[in-house]
Parts: sequence; structure tokens; C-alpha cells
Amino acid sequence: MTAPRRIAVLGSTGSIGRQALDVIARSGGRFEAVALAGGANTALLAEQAALHRPRYVYAPVPCDALEAAAAATGARFIPPEEVAVAPDVDIVLVATAGAAGLLPTLAALRAGKPVAIANKEVLVMAGHLVRRAMQEGGGDLRPVDSEHSAIWQCLWGEAPGSVRRIILTASGGAFRDLSRDQLAAVTPEQALDHPTWKMGRKITVDSATLMNKGMETIEAMWLFDVPMAAVDVVLHRESIVHSLVEFSDGSVKAQLGVPDMRLPIQLALSYPERMPEPAVPLLDLAAAGTLHFGRPDTERFPCLRLAMDAGAAGGTVPAAMAAADEIAVERFLRREIGFLDIPRVIERVLEQHRPVADPSLDEVLAADAEARRLAAAVPAGVPA
Repeated sequence: MTAPRRIAVLGSTGSIGRQALDVIARSGGRFEAVALAGGANTALLAEQAALHRPRYVYAPVPCDALEAAAAATGARFIPPEEVAVAPDVDIVLVATAGAAGLLPTLAALRAGKPVAIANKEVLVMAGHLVRRAMQEGGGDLRPVDSEHSAIWQCLWGEAPGSVRRIILTASGGAFRDLSRDQLAAVTPEQALDHPTWKMGRKITVDSATLMNKGMETIEAMWLFDVPMAAVDVVLHRESIVHSLVEFSDGSVKAQLGVPDMRLPIQLALSYPERMPEPAVPLLDLAAAGTLHFGRPDTERFPCLRLAMDAGAAGGTVPAAMAAADEIAVERFLRREIGFLDIPRVIERVLEQHRPVADPSLDEVLAADAEARRLAAAVPAGVPA
């Protein structure tokens, strides 16, 4: 048996990180978690460190239990940017949320490492810088989102110039059938109850507003080097068809599977091979029955339009949009603003944003910081 692939899991205490560790634990020694980095949930990170015995650990706040676990296993505390370039790390899984994943992603790609990317904001904020880092260092991106993993698989063996259109599927989120008046009364608890996927709080709310899908269109643009005009979205309630690619001759490829994130996670870690045993139950189409498709309603869910417009504008606009969304979602979850205030806050921030066309990393981070400041100050109920 060959040596295990050594995985750094950045964001190990989040939804994707926990599922990634499950995939690693079930891999029969094919993968090894050599680095774990978490956020505020240091108690869980300490448990993970004791179980997986990584060489490196990181948490932004002190934790006695984590320090004890590290001492027992000899793990070193080093920040994610250093983990990303460590010589004994083969693959960096970026499963953090928000801007925290940007610097480790750039560092790993410049060091020539594969990055399994599960952080939307990295490509939304700075897709041009990510692609530049890939070219400079020779690293590559392996998408972990189920939709982008589907597109990635559909493109294997195809000529890049043969792609006519990328079609992302969207479940529609928890409120796909609600009227605008009903949306105005939505609570955080309702927004966190996704009909199909079990995800973190931020991404679940983004799914309910369709901002998540809007960000995925920007990700697709950078991941697969296509213009925004070539990216489309279709509603698909069952989340069985994960996404599709339309080619120049009119042929359409789709990737199907049960809605379980362990499948795209496992593929990103095992590529270019497929594991000999499934990470999830097998798909039974006869049992699944009818599959439904439809068009998204950007009047009821303006976040999708806001994100796609930001992607088309480029420069610092997507970074400002993503930062404003992050603050707006936090405020909604704290009950400071309503559900329909989320797109209103984003729109108000973008009206005030001063875009930079080809930003440096410092300019991207400055746009992020300024958008957060503006979003925090927009009052609830402000007209769009």
C-alpha cells in the first residue's frame, strides 16, 4: 500500500471539516489528517486533535484542553498560512468560512500544492489573485462544493473551448415556495432549517437567500475560466443532479448522486483516482422518482442577482458584496435586521463602494474591511 496522503484540514470544526475528518477516518489509511485548524469551538478541536493526533494544530484563542491534547501527541501550534506550505502536507483542505481562507489558499498554491477548496469567499473576493497564484506556483484547485465538483467531473477529458454554458443547480433553500410577504416574517430558526443539506449557519442562511448560489456563479467563473455570461442557474428541488455542462454541439453532461457532501470531499482528496468503495449510499433513481427543475425568482430572492451582477462587474465589487453579506447575515441571526434586510444592506453597501478594477491583495482586504464597516451601520428596514 502506498503512503497515505497527508491532509491539512483548515476549518476542521465546521460542517465540511467534520465530514472531511469522517472521510479520512473511513479511508482505510489512504488519508491522514496531519494538520487541524479550527475557530471558536476549541473544545471540539481538542477532541479532534486527541483522536487524529495531527502534527500541527491551530486555534485563534487559547484552550487548555487543546494545549493538553497537543502536548500528549507532540503537535506544534502554527498558523494556517504556515501549515499551507509545510513540506509534510500533501493537500490543503480549505473549509474555513469568510476571508480567513484567503491567505492559506494563496500560500498553498504558490507552494505548488493542491487545494481542496470549500470556502466560497476566497474565489469571490480574490479569484484573479487565486488564478495568478496557481500560475506562479503550479498548484491546483479541487472543488469541494457539490455543484462545482459536478462541473469539474463533467469537464474531465473535454476541450476547454467546447464549453457553451455551465448550469448550476439550486435547491431553492428553505423558503423557495414563500411569497415576499411571508419572507418578511422569516425567523433565524426557520432560515437555519434547510430542506436538503446540513451545513453551517452562515451558508444555510445564504442558501435561503440564494446568495450562496450567486457566490457559486462567481466561483464557477474563476474555477473553470469562463465569463459570467456563460454561467446559469436552474432550480432543482431534489438535489440529485448536482450541476450540468452544455457543450458547443448542444450535448449536456450532468453529474448525479445522493445529496451528501462526503462524496465531493472524498473525490477532491483522492483525485485523479476514485475510491473503490462509496463514501455515501448509492443513488437509486427509481426510488428518487420524478426530478423537478425551474427558474429562480430574482424578484423574491434578489441576492442571486446582486451576486451575479457583482461577478460581472469584477474588481473589488465581489469582495465588497461578500463582506456585506457576511455582516448582514450575522445581524439577521442576532435579530438586528429582518430576512429581507439582508439584500437591502448589501445593495446599500454596493451603492457606496468605490470599485478598483484590478486590485492588489491589500486593496481586496481594504474593500472587505470597508464593506463590513458600512454594512454594520445600515439600519433595518432601509428601502432597496
